[in-house]
Amino acid sequence: MRKKEEAMNYRNEQDRTRNRKGFTLIELLVVMVILGMLAALVGPQIFGKVGKGKQSAARTQIEMLGQALDSYRLDTGKYPTTSEGLNALSTNPGAEGWSGPYLKKAVPNDPWQKPYQYQSPGSHGDYDLFSYGADGAAGGEGENKDVNSWE
Repeated sequence: MRKKEEAMNYRNEQDRTRNRKGFTLIELLVVMVILGMLAALVGPQIFGKVGKGKQSAARTQIEMLGQALDSYRLDTGKYPTTSEGLNALSTNPGAEGWSGPYLKKAVPNDPWQKPYQYQSPGSHGDYDLFSYGADGAAGGEGENKDVNSWE
């Protein structure tokens, strides 16, 4: 009788450990489907915000570069020419009264890793400073929209 009880206890213990081993295939598939649905719903909303963030960063950098250009003009009496470019904010192009550098770091690229476009004199003011956006071409909508200093 004792051996029978031991055998039953052993069998009950085996059943308990077998039930605790892990998830079934169906449970894993249900979790994967739920995660896939969440990714499909949330993903597009998050990626839409990335483009707006880059546009905002470009506007901020253009304003910062505009302030440096204004400081340059106060010291030298003029804005850098198109040929001197934005590098005149970091290294003296030979301008009388230059007391820069006017930027703490080198001239940054736009958020899409392309150089900012600079023209002086500009068609919209003393200078035009702009980025062509994600597509690198004039015009566009959304993330491809140009970001400029005169708007």
